[in-house]
Amino acid sequence: MAETLAVDPSKMGKGRAIAVLTSGGDAQGMNAAVRATVRVGLYTGAKVYFVHEGYQGLVDGGDNIRPATWESVSMMLQLGGTVIGSARCQDFRAKEGRTKAAYNLVKLGITNLCVIGGDGSLTGANQFRTEWSQLLADLVKAGKISTSEAKQSSHLNIVGMVGSIDNDFCGTDMTIGTDSALHRIIEIVDAIATTAQSYLALVTALACAADWVFIPEMPPEEDWEDHLCRRLTQQRQLGNRLHIIIVAEGACDLSGKPISCEYIRQLITKRLGFDTRTTILGHVQRGGTPSAFDRILASRMGMQAVMALLEATPDTPACVVTLSGNMAVRLPLMECVQVTKDVTKAMSERRFEDAVKLRGKSFEHNWNTYKMLSHIHPPDVKSNINIAVLNVGAPCAGMNAAVRSVVRTGLLQGHQMLAVHDGFDGLAHGMIEPIGWTGVAGWIGKGGSLLGTKRALPSEYMEEISLSITKFNIHGIVIIGGFEAFVGGLEMVQARETYEELCIPLVVIPATVSNNVPGSAFSIGCDTALNTITSSCDLIKQSAAGTKRRVFIVETMGGYCGYLATMAALASGADNAYIFEEPFNIHDLKVNVEHLVEKMKTTVKRGLILRNEKCNANYTTDVLFNLYSEEGKGVFDCRKNILGHMQQGGTPSPFDRNFATKMGIKSVLWLTDKLKECYRHGRIFANSQDSACVLGMRKRALIFQPLAELKEQADFEHRIPKEQWWLKLRPIQKILAKYDIALDTSLMAELEHVIKKTGQVPQ
Repeated sequence: MAETLAVDPSKMGKGRAIAVLTSGGDAQGMNAAVRATVRVGLYTGAKVYFVHEGYQGLVDGGDNIRPATWESVSMMLQLGGTVIGSARCQDFRAKEGRTKAAYNLVKLGITNLCVIGGDGSLTGANQFRTEWSQLLADLVKAGKISTSEAKQSSHLNIVGMVGSIDNDFCGTDMTIGTDSALHRIIEIVDAIATTAQSYLALVTALACAADWVFIPEMPPEEDWEDHLCRRLTQQRQLGNRLHIIIVAEGACDLSGKPISCEYIRQLITKRLGFDTRTTILGHVQRGGTPSAFDRILASRMGMQAVMALLEATPDTPACVVTLSGNMAVRLPLMECVQVTKDVTKAMSERRFEDAVKLRGKSFEHNWNTYKMLSHIHPPDVKSNINIAVLNVGAPCAGMNAAVRSVVRTGLLQGHQMLAVHDGFDGLAHGMIEPIGWTGVAGWIGKGGSLLGTKRALPSEYMEEISLSITKFNIHGIVIIGGFEAFVGGLEMVQARETYEELCIPLVVIPATVSNNVPGSAFSIGCDTALNTITSSCDLIKQSAAGTKRRVFIVETMGGYCGYLATMAALASGADNAYIFEEPFNIHDLKVNVEHLVEKMKTTVKRGLILRNEKCNANYTTDVLFNLYSEEGKGVFDCRKNILGHMQQGGTPSPFDRNFATKMGIKSVLWLTDKLKECYRHGRIFANSQDSACVLGMRKRALIFQPLAELKEQADFEHRIPKEQWWLKLRPIQKILAKYDIALDTSLMAELEHVIKKTGQVPQ
């Protein structure tokens, strides 16, 4: 695990120079990574340079390598593509070109290079680093640089960030740009027929419940044409009129023959007579503004990249900054590149099972999940088990996707699934009915809660709930919701001593925009809400384009939890985010206002302040608005916006759809195993702590944690966990907003030594 630096990070870059470049195909979020690299680099005291036009700019030098300033990366956070440019460069492939590049860096005193691109770009960077000493020797021999210049630049540090919409780099769960590309695809999912790469095709198939997906890592069986036509015919007989087939670039059959969307269109039209259209998305996937996820990911990676460069020694291998679960990780670059190449090799040798495994656990889980849920109807297997599913608390995007996943997974296990309407209230009053495979068709992309949901807790109706459990012969319960779901589950566990009927396994799946359920880093719905806030802030800031200097005060939801305000501030480039977890007083407000006034006096024309709705009972949104308005007189004027319930609505994001799907599957499989454990003498009896759990993301994995244990981790008065991982990201937001504060380094390189311990790149 990471150790806290003994050196003050704000001074560790003094006398150092860092260059940042983007290479290969552009990807949304690259600008956010460049912005973070520049600002964190400047924060450490380093001099930072842009390299325009990728490696070509590195080779050509001159005006292509320019000093970067704080202001030069303003307003680039929400822009797609790459502002500093990217170009394919044949010159850098030759030693002569790399020698020119080395000369340009030495003359500027640059010995730290940050490369944002795909595996080819990062491999080129590592080669450049490996032969650096020889390149300097050649330059000295040719009289291009002096011996003292060579000595001062004797070692080149390299760090990579993977910017690619394809998400085909091993060692990271997500690459910069992938989430944004998924957003573009899902937006036009009704017309989709072909898409770019395997990960995009597979996750899109999951997120839109596609009828079929073709990916190069797993070709279809020999008679796939007959199977596909049978499947579509059966779907039509069930009343489905729209069929979605997704084809990844490079898809082929078992003999290696390419499978194109045009071939599939002709097959379906000729055999079935169905009206079939094709849509090739192409570069539309690279366009548009980056998602909140990509902006935050890129910002975290940019910070990590700078620290990795400044901490590097001549013996440190070139590293790449990756994501594992919710943790930023530094891994040896060439280890990851080699595994990535092994995937291609496995596919060329027709070892498709190996290719899927080499892609990593995330890809493999997605593939297995798609196969599980892609049945037209469940098999004829009966378990005599009845599992109830209900939504509790405020509605949020992704709840319906979770219910769909729970229901279909349960049916595949042979269970009878029971839909409970209106939460615990409905459970108490018998608002329960069987729900089948087609009953949840089309739910994955719908916002809100189709089951209905209420905030009522079971303690109000415990007697009635126990009677309903007996009446409907319920053997297990899945509760999908926010803090009320957590508290409700806990109350049911505590009531087991009084009501034996409650001695059945239950699992809570966190689903709330507030992201305040103990035991999980993320809740279903918070990504969609975060995107809503971020896009709203973009529009709000854009409304001031071309006007005089203006500051916006924006209130977000979240109850007492500051997750939305903090992460939206990071994603939208806000100047500050006021939250309950970080108390503030009039002195802090004075410092904040003065800081913003000084920024506004220079080149900044727009300011953005986020305020969590319950951050302080006295310093309300109106009070902050009046304060900033008064103190900013003559420098800027103010506007305020309360986003309200729009943060709870909308179509679920790709992240929330897929997160909900995975959580639903895992919860039912756990319940199934737990029911087998608790089966005694013809009945279910579960009263141990581990028979009632929260399923949550903790660091790198989804794990089940007993409700009784999590009770000690909850602040019930304020409805938040006592410890929240994202609070360690707040200093990054402050640094990127030009505050001179201490940086908490405990979140840096969290798993930097994982390869040394395990001997392999984490998958």
